[in-house]
Amino acid sequence: MKKLSLRTRVVTGAVVVAALGVGTFGAMSASASSPAAAPAAAVKADTSNRNLQQTTHLTVAAATKAAQATLDAAKKENQRISVAVVDRNGNTIVSLRGDGAGPQSPESAVKKAYTAVSWNAPTSELVKRLEQAPNLKDIPGTLFLGGGAPVQIKGAPVAGIGVAGAPSGDLDEKFARAGVASLAR
Repeated sequence: MKKLSLRTRVVTGAVVVAALGVGTFGAMSASASSPAAAPAAAVKADTSNRNLQQTTHLTVAAATKAAQATLDAAKKENQRISVAVVDRNGNTIVSLRGDGAGPQSPESAVKKAYTAVSWNAPTSELVKRLEQAPNLKDIPGTLFLGGGAPVQIKGAPVAGIGVAGAPSGDLDEKFARAGVASLAR
């Protein structure tokens, strides 16, 4: 490689330093002289905005109250269960594993609660629908066994309570209904 003359190296270095200086000065000038960017226009959060929808959700306190009432109902009958309360979107709000409940019961309780709120029906009724549509059981996250009950406000689902661990789905669902009933008190 050919060695550059001293003059070429000095001129090249000066050009590089000048370019860096101009770039830095320009960036600093631009940020110093520009006003702060205006925030994006906010969407009006009122019910008249047709792009928004209002929903009702249980509070954590209400979900906890229902879960505890469910555990208490099972305890009165010497049953070891797990209970889960999910919101309208199927997200778990509260999950309690009762003393002595089986290791599979927490996951089953969540799935039953999700199934109940998704179809706005007790899971024991949904089991009957499997006769006409057996592929329903293939929907991810669902469990078509008795033990799930929807929580409704004016007929619309706002949450689901799922119970697992009792010897039968009928008992699981009885305890889930006790949790739903506790919310009316």
